[in-house]
Amino acid sequence: MIRIVTKKRLALLESDTAAAFERARLATEAAKTASGRHADELSTATGRAERAEATAQEGGVLLSHAVQELSTAQQDLLLKHIELERLRDELAEAREPAREVFVLMHYGIPCMVYGSCEDAYADTPTHGAPADRWGPAQRFWADAEWFLATFTYDVASRGFRGALTPVAQPVGGAA
Repeated sequence: MIRIVTKKRLALLESDTAAAFERARLATEAAKTASGRHADELSTATGRAERAEATAQEGGVLLSHAVQELSTAQQDLLLKHIELERLRDELAEAREPAREVFVLMHYGIPCMVYGSCEDAYADTPTHGAPADRWGPAQRFWADAEWFLATFTYDVASRGFRGALTPVAQPVGGAA
């Protein structure tokens, strides 16, 4: 089939074609602009996500250290609580009537306090108290080089009272 095209029809087709090319060019420019904007937004979002991930990792490390420090502090607190309970028990025992404590004296100066006489005799060599130099105090604690003073808890005064241990005196020449 043969069709005859007139100048008017040809001009109309050319103008439609030019308009279509212009619309295609505008659409391409809009697509390029949108694509560039989308790439920028994607880059920005990726950067934010990477920074958030780094911050989360830093936060995780800080949290891990904080948890470790908290655990250590809790263990220290528990140990201190146990020690406090032990000291309270010792204090309660010391306040019982007739409870005695033993004080190692060196020329009347207190060196150490013990809960039992056995503990005192076992530990005194660490203070330089030789076994053969123990002596009774004749009148005052300062008279003896090394002396183990006994203190007994007195309920009425709510304190400890010390007493000189009487020195055995020879009776009729016997010791």
